[in-house]
Amino acid sequence: MAAKKGLGKGLDVLIRPTAIEEAETDSSIVKTVNINKIEPNPDQPRDYFDEDSLDELADSIKKNGMIQPITVVDRGDHFMIVAGERRWRAAKQLNLKEVPVIIGDYNEQQIMEISLIENIQREDLNPIEEAKAYKKLLDELDLKQDELAEKVSKNRVTITNSLRLLKLDEKVQNMVIGGQISAGHARALLAIEDKDEQIKLAEKIFDEKMTVRDIEKYIKDLNKNKVKKKKENKSNLDLIYNDLEEKLKTALGTKVIINARNDDKGKIEIEYYSRDELERITDLLI
Repeated sequence: MAAKKGLGKGLDVLIRPTAIEEAETDSSIVKTVNINKIEPNPDQPRDYFDEDSLDELADSIKKNGMIQPITVVDRGDHFMIVAGERRWRAAKQLNLKEVPVIIGDYNEQQIMEISLIENIQREDLNPIEEAKAYKKLLDELDLKQDELAEKVSKNRVTITNSLRLLKLDEKVQNMVIGGQISAGHARALLAIEDKDEQIKLAEKIFDEKMTVRDIEKYIKDLNKNKVKKKKENKSNLDLIYNDLEEKLKTALGTKVIINARNDDKGKIEIEYYSRDELERITDLLI
């Protein structure tokens, strides 16, 4: 595996001629181990493995063998996968007894970086897994978005747009993971703040096979209707408040102003122009 452009000094050290690349030139570094001694990384960024894709990989391994070894670290009683869990799963699917591995000497941070960045750069993750991987790298390595963009050779805008998907309701995120709606649909749904409404629209997208352009137009029309309805409601309320002001003005014999807020709260201002008038209004109210 050649070094990736823009990975930064720390990751260049990890990915250039160390265990992974040396295996391509020095066969003695590749070892064969019992597949049952290998276990996946519990912090693997991938949550979802496409069955059809695994079947295709298993078929390729059956025909051509495992061309690229699995990268692991020695945990004493087992080997933990750093890179290559899909190959390991496909090999288990074929009931292989042994698989080729490269046993690397990595610390916990290096394991996390290799695992996350390998998946991101190979575009093996679904959009939600990719967003979670970015977030984990930002949090664990205390990076800024532009620094992360350089490490994974992505545009900063790409990182930002990906992270925004994590603001969606979890049910909507799961629909993206399951391929029921696309990342494009999901980004359009970010315009909807209400989580229940997000879910309803996501289900509508799936049921009606709406395109991204369809849902963008639908949301635009929906927002227009909301603004129109809000204006109508405000107009109706203004009429009600004006009527109440006139009634209070008649009852109290002075100018009355109702200052209403959007949350059905507000205040009433009663004007007076002398101490005698204040006492008169007070007597009326009491």
